[in-house]
Amino acid sequence: MAVQDSYDYVIVGAGSAGCVLANRLTEDPSAQVLLLEAGAEDTADEIHIPAAFPSLFKTRWDWNYETVEQKHTGKPSYWPRGRMLGGCSSINAMIYIRGNRADYDGWRDSHGAEGWGWDDVLPYFKRAEGNQRLGGPLHGTDGPLHVEDRRFTHELSHAWVDSAVAWGLKRTDDFNGESQEGAGVYQVTCKRGRRWSTADAYLRPALARPNLTVKTCAQATRVVFEGTRAVGVSYLDAGVERTAHAAAEVILSGGAVNSPQLLMVSGVGPAEHLREHGIDVVAALPGVGENLHDHPACGIIWSTRGTTDLVDAATPRGLVRYQLTRRGPLTSNIGEAGAFYPTTDGLPAPDMQIHVAPTLFYDNGLREPTVPGFTSAATLVDVASRGRLRLKSANPLWKPEIDPAYYSEPRDLETMIAGLRALIEIGREGPLRRFLDKPFLPERHDLSDAELAEHIRENTQTLYHPVGTCAIGSVVDPQLRVQGVESLRVVDASVMPVVPRGNTNAPTIMVAEKAADLIRGR
Repeated sequence: MAVQDSYDYVIVGAGSAGCVLANRLTEDPSAQVLLLEAGAEDTADEIHIPAAFPSLFKTRWDWNYETVEQKHTGKPSYWPRGRMLGGCSSINAMIYIRGNRADYDGWRDSHGAEGWGWDDVLPYFKRAEGNQRLGGPLHGTDGPLHVEDRRFTHELSHAWVDSAVAWGLKRTDDFNGESQEGAGVYQVTCKRGRRWSTADAYLRPALARPNLTVKTCAQATRVVFEGTRAVGVSYLDAGVERTAHAAAEVILSGGAVNSPQLLMVSGVGPAEHLREHGIDVVAALPGVGENLHDHPACGIIWSTRGTTDLVDAATPRGLVRYQLTRRGPLTSNIGEAGAFYPTTDGLPAPDMQIHVAPTLFYDNGLREPTVPGFTSAATLVDVASRGRLRLKSANPLWKPEIDPAYYSEPRDLETMIAGLRALIEIGREGPLRRFLDKPFLPERHDLSDAELAEHIRENTQTLYHPVGTCAIGSVVDPQLRVQGVESLRVVDASVMPVVPRGNTNAPTIMVAEKAADLIRGR
């Protein structure tokens, strides 16, 4: 359709949530929808080849954020975030995890998120899901988000699962079943060996609709208000600021970094902080930017013997095989297998997730592997520490100040030590042991708790799951409407009051599926 300047809905961000909304809202042919995306179309080959996702980090496809120096690790943390159609679903490791029943019941019971308990959200997970192996009553089979068993799983990943079972974990073939606990291989959001982002699953099927307009390379600069009513969004179009008017609602779907930043530069947030930057206060909302938290991860790495490495697939021959057949090691998502388990008795749900990779993977995969290796990483999924996001400038093009406050609560570090201790023990069990040559990182694996703590401080990285900065209960209401203003919602991972136990892409898609019904009054 012809580009116009007035729509019913203006959605900011064509990522994991925004693509879902664009599809669902344009199912009503009378609703005119504009979807704004700061990045470009998802054209790079590396976006669609599962094993290539680390090559997208620190490129034009990445917002390339960095936290402030962390008090309890002594250094900043690099945070990749997708900057293209599909957003983080175009740059992530494609692991399909919903989280635990306890997560959503906790949102409802402890954070005022009425209507977001497990029984409320399960239908939306199922509506989104097109699982190729698992079915009812817990799985959807015909949803747009294709979920499949990976076409390639390395023998090291299978050996780790066998060893984790020998160590004492139960075996599972469904981390999204009745029980989350156990060890197994992950299902992925791929379709016949190719990444299946929300741009593929939701946006492309909607592009032919005359009531959907998509603008790429269009970074939003502020929400436009008349009084306290959101009436549009200003954005940059080829360096020129334009304004798109929204007759019904403005919807922010930029994620846990971009959505609170856009709210604050638009005058919605902590009043004193906004005034410090010369921003007129539209609505004093102190929760904006607070409650920032993430899943920290840290690895134990070995060099290997008597086996191959995923790096061996990064050859012209391996690429040709992938292009012709959509099979082979390039269909790996690198983090092929893992586990969920409680590190201590009596916990209501797991506090630890494990990811394992049949290669050297540390520092976000930015280090070139020097020897064949195997990585197992502990990921804290019941996070006590809370940080915040603040502006550095009223200029929306400046990156904000990001502080997840990793390990500010001592229990988080204690749990990570227990997780790493388990990884070392599993490496000594079962069939995995014969493939492990010697410690690579750290150089010794017979470490004291104090030495493990130092290793964690030195080698913690994000698991790419920031949430909470526009949380239900403090910033948005259970209908995801921003408090103190009208006609403005936030729909993305920032509304999650507590991060779910597991990878956050599927939960973000669920939030958008449910939000579409809330917006349409269903």
